[in-house]
Amino acid sequence: MSRADGHLVRIEPRGLEVEATPGETVMAAAQRAGLRWPTVCGGQAECGVCVLEVLAAPVPPPPAGPEETDRLAGLPETRRDPGRALRLACRLVAVDGLVVAKRGVVPAG
Repeated sequence: MSRADGHLVRIEPRGLEVEATPGETVMAAAQRAGLRWPTVCGGQAECGVCVLEVLAAPVPPPPAGPEETDRLAGLPETRRDPGRALRLACRLVAVDGLVVAKRGVVPAG
């Protein structure tokens, strides 16, 4: 899956694939690829609407920072099932081969 200039990320359940540039978040890569990612705050880690589940990551992504950790701790999804690998798409830096699950991601327009 590796590409010389980026990282391939697959978004389930639709099987959408986007290429992220080094250091780019999953949400930013999806939006740049013409996809609409559910959000209210526009990527400021304030609403939690962009939350996704990491299904596979051949290389571990960078850990969540304090801002993301605080927001995730307040989400109902985290409280219901603390074992799930939940992250905010607006903060998760993509790694090659990353597979995530997020309903509502659709082509823009």
